[in-house]
Amino acid sequence: MRKIFTALFIIILYSYFVFILKIYFIVKILLHFLFFYDKIYNERLFFAEGVVLITKHINGDDENGILSAGKIIKSGGLVAFPTETVYGLGANGFDENAVKSIFKAKGRPSDNPLILHIAAMEQAEEIAFLNDEAVKLARHFWPGPLTVVLPKKKAVPYCVTGGLETVAVRMPSNEIARKLIIAANVPVAAPSANISGKPSPTTAYDVSQDMDGKIPMIIDGGACQIGIESTVVDLTGKVPAVLRPGGITLDMLREVLKDCVMDKGLLEPLKADETPKCPGMKYKHYAPEAEVIVFENGTEGRINEYLEKNKGKKLAVYCKNGRKYKCENIKYWGDNAADMAKNLFADLREFDKYGTEIILCEAPEMSQLGQSVRNRLYKSAGYNVIKK
Repeated sequence: MRKIFTALFIIILYSYFVFILKIYFIVKILLHFLFFYDKIYNERLFFAEGVVLITKHINGDDENGILSAGKIIKSGGLVAFPTETVYGLGANGFDENAVKSIFKAKGRPSDNPLILHIAAMEQAEEIAFLNDEAVKLARHFWPGPLTVVLPKKKAVPYCVTGGLETVAVRMPSNEIARKLIIAANVPVAAPSANISGKPSPTTAYDVSQDMDGKIPMIIDGGACQIGIESTVVDLTGKVPAVLRPGGITLDMLREVLKDCVMDKGLLEPLKADETPKCPGMKYKHYAPEAEVIVFENGTEGRINEYLEKNKGKKLAVYCKNGRKYKCENIKYWGDNAADMAKNLFADLREFDKYGTEIILCEAPEMSQLGQSVRNRLYKSAGYNVIKK
């Protein structure tokens, strides 16, 4: 009898073992399809309906991490990375599905063009028809915060260009960005790495607030040096035209191309039926949750008057160093436009953390860089500007 029970026990144990083994292999097969396996980090990232539930954070000085990030982009994934201007959300610029995932992650309108980031002039020649003006600007300002708009080549998908026959191209100076592009070995399509319409991120922390759980990787390269997006110059018209002002000013451009002008679209937003030639021309951008009101010319009296009339609201003042206002929530953007450029987007995000309802902003001086900062500030305010 004991032998019979022993045999039954062995049979039951064996059957249980086989059952567990079958479950193991079934789960393993499922995981093979559900998980992206990164061999360098021995890390698994879970994908479901295009949403990544685990986002890897690496430091910009991690060489193996950069190689891994390049592989993610090459294979169709998204990586947030630092540049000298703002953090970008990068994808393989030749992969339509990867590019479309940028629009999905950001909630970005599909007719809003993207910039292709390159690490060498040879890459520019692969994606655009270069003219003499482009070569001259590249020699003076690349690598750096300048984007040029040129006729596109067939290799560039229309989802990158917003359906246009032109493409925006930039060679960043940030070393981490350039290493990533080299590791990916493709032009990297990248807008700012934030939810569409919100202030652009200038730190990896800002990126994580919008993109954690949506993308496989964020590269932390510290705070961005400039703080506002690149200058964009259209080289497809009769004369070179600045479509978006930035760190490269009009005077700097005219030292190379004397007939360069400011595009008329900078003065007011595009109409609903107009297609933007570059990012930032049409839709509301850089806006915090709080309402933003910009004050120009003799601001102190008018801001104090507004504060007095709206005491029941959660107000904040964003102003130049040394100003004094009758408000508990005051944040200083610095002494000049360069200071404001570095701080603007991070400061707008910080106001939201404290539940601010209305931000009263002093505009910076009317230098050329100041005009670039005002461009961002006006857009964040939805052109709610008080001039008198």
